[in-house]
Amino acid sequence: MKKKNIAFIGMMGCGKTTIGKELSKVLPEFSYVDIDEEIEKSTGKKISEIFLRYGEPHFRMLESEKIKRCCEKEKQIISLGGGAFENPQTRQLLDETSFTIYLKATPQEIYNRIKEEVHRPLLRKNFSIEKITEIMEKRKKNYEKAAKIIDTNGKTPDNIVKEILGVIND
Repeated sequence: MKKKNIAFIGMMGCGKTTIGKELSKVLPEFSYVDIDEEIEKSTGKKISEIFLRYGEPHFRMLESEKIKRCCEKEKQIISLGGGAFENPQTRQLLDETSFTIYLKATPQEIYNRIKEEVHRPLLRKNFSIEKITEIMEKRKKNYEKAAKIIDTNGKTPDNIVKEILGVIND
Protein backbone atom coordinates (compact mmCIF):
# COMPACT_ATOMS: atom_id res chain seq x y z
CA MET A 1 0.00 0.00 0.00
CA LYS A 2 1.55 3.26 -1.12
CA LYS A 3 -0.99 5.68 0.39
CA LYS A 4 -0.48 6.92 3.94
CA ASN A 5 -4.05 6.35 5.21
CA ILE A 6 -7.00 4.01 4.67
CA ALA A 7 -10.41 5.65 4.19
CA PHE A 8 -13.77 3.90 4.27
CA ILE A 9 -16.61 5.30 2.23
CA GLY A 10 -20.14 4.11 1.67
CA MET A 11 -23.69 4.44 2.87
CA MET A 12 -24.63 4.70 6.51
CA GLY A 13 -24.94 1.20 7.91
CA CYS A 14 -22.49 -0.38 5.45
CA GLY A 15 -19.99 -1.07 8.24
CA LYS A 16 -17.46 1.77 8.06
CA THR A 17 -17.26 2.27 11.84
CA THR A 18 -17.32 -1.42 12.74
CA ILE A 19 -14.76 -2.40 10.11
CA GLY A 20 -12.56 0.64 10.83
CA LYS A 21 -12.37 -0.25 14.52
CA GLU A 22 -11.73 -3.94 13.78
CA LEU A 23 -9.02 -3.14 11.23
CA SER A 24 -7.27 -0.84 13.70
CA LYS A 25 -6.98 -3.80 16.10
CA VAL A 26 -4.99 -5.81 13.55
CA LEU A 27 -3.02 -2.77 12.34
CA PRO A 28 -1.96 -1.29 15.71
CA GLU A 29 0.39 1.19 14.03
CA PHE A 30 -2.73 2.86 12.57
CA SER A 31 -5.09 4.99 14.62
CA TYR A 32 -8.82 4.94 14.02
CA VAL A 33 -10.66 8.20 13.26
CA ASP A 34 -14.40 8.59 12.77
CA ILE A 35 -15.08 11.93 11.06
CA ASP A 36 -18.62 12.20 12.47
CA GLU A 37 -17.32 11.58 16.01
CA GLU A 38 -14.62 14.21 15.50
CA ILE A 39 -17.23 16.76 14.39
CA GLU A 40 -19.41 15.96 17.41
CA LYS A 41 -16.42 16.33 19.75
CA SER A 42 -15.31 19.65 18.32
CA THR A 43 -18.78 21.21 18.11
CA GLY A 44 -20.30 19.67 21.24
CA LYS A 45 -23.35 18.81 19.13
CA LYS A 46 -24.76 15.60 17.66
CA ILE A 47 -24.65 15.30 13.87
CA SER A 48 -28.47 15.17 13.79
CA GLU A 49 -28.58 18.46 15.73
CA ILE A 50 -26.13 20.14 13.33
CA PHE A 51 -28.28 19.04 10.37
CA LEU A 52 -31.44 20.26 12.05
CA ARG A 53 -30.11 23.61 13.29
CA TYR A 54 -27.68 24.63 10.59
CA GLY A 55 -28.53 22.45 7.59
CA GLU A 56 -26.62 19.94 5.51
CA PRO A 57 -24.36 22.50 3.73
CA HIS A 58 -22.97 23.67 7.10
CA PHE A 59 -22.39 20.08 8.18
CA ARG A 60 -20.61 19.28 4.88
CA MET A 61 -18.32 22.28 5.39
CA LEU A 62 -17.39 21.05 8.90
CA GLU A 63 -16.91 17.55 7.51
CA SER A 64 -14.67 18.79 4.71
CA GLU A 65 -12.46 20.72 7.19
CA LYS A 66 -12.11 17.66 9.46
CA ILE A 67 -11.19 15.41 6.54
CA LYS A 68 -8.61 17.95 5.32
CA ARG A 69 -6.95 18.05 8.76
CA CYS A 70 -7.12 14.30 9.04
CA CYS A 71 -5.43 13.75 5.67
CA GLU A 72 -2.44 15.84 6.80
CA LYS A 73 -1.52 12.99 9.15
CA GLU A 74 -0.36 9.46 8.40
CA LYS A 75 -1.26 5.92 9.43
CA GLN A 76 -4.92 6.53 10.05
CA ILE A 77 -7.98 4.46 9.34
CA ILE A 78 -10.69 6.99 8.55
CA SER A 79 -14.44 6.38 8.55
CA LEU A 80 -16.23 9.00 6.50
CA GLY A 81 -19.83 10.10 6.62
CA GLY A 82 -21.98 8.60 3.86
CA GLY A 83 -22.04 11.81 1.81
CA ALA A 84 -18.43 12.92 2.25
CA PHE A 85 -17.22 11.38 -1.02
CA GLU A 86 -19.75 13.48 -2.94
CA ASN A 87 -17.54 16.56 -2.56
CA PRO A 88 -15.08 16.66 -5.51
CA GLN A 89 -12.30 18.39 -3.50
CA THR A 90 -12.67 15.91 -0.65
CA ARG A 91 -12.65 13.00 -3.08
CA GLN A 92 -9.47 14.29 -4.75
CA LEU A 93 -7.74 14.84 -1.40
CA LEU A 94 -8.67 11.34 -0.24
CA ASP A 95 -7.52 9.82 -3.54
CA GLU A 96 -4.15 11.54 -3.13
CA THR A 97 -3.58 10.64 0.53
CA SER A 98 -5.60 7.52 1.27
CA PHE A 99 -6.39 4.07 -0.02
CA THR A 100 -10.16 4.46 -0.43
CA ILE A 101 -12.40 1.46 0.14
CA TYR A 102 -16.09 1.49 -0.68
CA LEU A 103 -17.91 -0.84 1.70
CA LYS A 104 -20.94 -1.85 -0.32
CA ALA A 105 -24.18 -3.37 0.96
CA THR A 106 -27.65 -3.77 -0.48
CA PRO A 107 -30.40 -1.35 0.57
CA GLN A 108 -32.16 -4.25 2.34
CA GLU A 109 -29.01 -5.14 4.30
CA ILE A 110 -28.46 -1.49 5.28
CA TYR A 111 -32.10 -1.15 6.34
CA ASN A 112 -31.83 -4.26 8.52
CA ARG A 113 -28.63 -2.99 10.14
CA ILE A 114 -29.85 0.53 11.00
CA LYS A 115 -33.63 0.33 11.35
CA GLU A 116 -33.40 0.60 15.15
CA GLU A 117 -31.07 3.61 15.12
CA VAL A 118 -32.53 7.08 15.60
CA HIS A 119 -29.46 9.28 15.06
CA ARG A 120 -29.37 9.12 11.24
CA PRO A 121 -30.31 12.63 10.05
CA LEU A 122 -30.95 11.78 6.40
CA LEU A 123 -33.36 9.02 7.37
CA ARG A 124 -35.39 10.86 9.98
CA LYS A 125 -38.25 11.38 7.58
CA ASN A 126 -39.63 8.57 5.44
CA PHE A 127 -37.08 5.95 6.42
CA SER A 128 -37.45 3.02 4.04
CA ILE A 129 -35.59 0.70 1.73
CA GLU A 130 -36.76 2.95 -1.10
CA LYS A 131 -35.21 6.02 0.56
CA ILE A 132 -31.91 4.16 1.08
CA THR A 133 -32.00 3.00 -2.57
CA GLU A 134 -32.63 6.57 -3.73
CA ILE A 135 -29.65 7.94 -1.75
CA MET A 136 -27.41 5.08 -2.92
CA GLU A 137 -28.33 5.62 -6.57
CA LYS A 138 -27.42 9.31 -6.28
CA ARG A 139 -24.03 8.50 -4.72
CA LYS A 140 -23.18 5.35 -6.66
CA LYS A 141 -21.04 6.97 -9.38
CA ASN A 142 -18.80 8.60 -6.76
CA TYR A 143 -18.69 5.61 -4.40
CA GLU A 144 -17.51 3.48 -7.30
CA LYS A 145 -14.51 5.80 -7.79
CA ALA A 146 -12.93 4.28 -4.67
CA ALA A 147 -9.67 2.38 -5.14
CA LYS A 148 -11.39 -0.84 -4.01
CA ILE A 149 -15.01 -1.97 -3.64
CA ILE A 150 -15.78 -4.60 -1.02
CA ASP A 151 -19.21 -6.18 -0.80
CA THR A 152 -20.13 -6.56 2.88
CA ASN A 153 -23.43 -8.42 2.44
CA GLY A 154 -23.65 -11.50 4.61
CA LYS A 155 -20.00 -11.27 5.68
CA THR A 156 -18.72 -11.07 9.24
CA PRO A 157 -16.52 -8.11 10.22
CA ASP A 158 -13.66 -10.60 10.62
CA ASN A 159 -14.05 -11.83 7.03
CA ILE A 160 -14.23 -8.27 5.70
CA VAL A 161 -11.07 -7.28 7.61
CA LYS A 162 -9.23 -10.33 6.17
CA GLU A 163 -10.35 -9.30 2.68
CA ILE A 164 -9.09 -5.74 3.26
CA LEU A 165 -5.74 -6.99 4.55
CA GLY A 166 -5.39 -9.03 1.37
CA VAL A 167 -6.06 -5.96 -0.74
CA ILE A 168 -3.83 -3.46 1.07
CA ASN A 169 -0.91 -5.89 1.31
CA ASP A 170 -0.79 -6.49 -2.46
